[in-house]
Amino acid sequence: MSQYYTPKRTKNIFNPSDDKPFKLSRSKIDLFLECPRCFYIDRRLGVGRVPGFPFNLNSAVDTLLKKEFDYYRAHEQNHPLLEKYNINARPVAHKDLDTWRQNFVGIQFFHEPTNLIIFGAIDDLWINPEEEYIVVDYKSTSKKEKITRLDLDWQIGYRRQMEVYQWLLRKNGCSVSNTGYFVYCNGQTNREMFQGKLEFDITVIPYEGDDSWVEKTIKEINSCLISSKIPDAKDDCDFCAYRTAIDKVCV
Repeated sequence: MSQYYTPKRTKNIFNPSDDKPFKLSRSKIDLFLECPRCFYIDRRLGVGRVPGFPFNLNSAVDTLLKKEFDYYRAHEQNHPLLEKYNINARPVAHKDLDTWRQNFVGIQFFHEPTNLIIFGAIDDLWINPEEEYIVVDYKSTSKKEKITRLDLDWQIGYRRQMEVYQWLLRKNGCSVSNTGYFVYCNGQTNREMFQGKLEFDITVIPYEGDDSWVEKTIKEINSCLISSKIPDAKDDCDFCAYRTAIDKVCV
């Protein structure tokens, strides 16, 4: 393999002969499910997909939402959005919430059978009267139509993200509701002028998670990583199709 692939980085590359636990993020689990070949080339061979541009506006919305919910959390008050949508829950002040929100740290669990440390950074936690934690994820976009559901094919990554977080919380000993919520901010373009501010319509979308696939997928990922064979490309992977086209042109 080395005559064809030269690693572009050496940090966080899986080495089958290394006994040290290997950290695997929630986003890399999603990459594996999108295309095992891209995942293998990334985590095993050190050549990742071409990165996209950072979504700085989305990050700004996330930061402001966290500040807003933290205000109500600190004052032990309910957020108006929860009252608007008749959600019987409140923001919860968990001692590890600040750590679980940190990128590249997040909430972690050591999966002993595979020697993998699974982690992901959550946006928020609520709690219901049954003392079950509720995973909350912030999303932002700008579309003409009102966003009321997340059941489209291209949104499967959002749903899997929620389920991995639910799985991680359960593995950390938390009682977790199957119902999570997406706080979706939709930037409006039908205003007369910009005037230095972007206005959003906000919807809160419930989602019934099912994390039963996570354990099986982690074991499949481990089998992929320890293999010396690069997996086949997925038929619908644009990145693999591009590589194949380049190979044909450059022959």
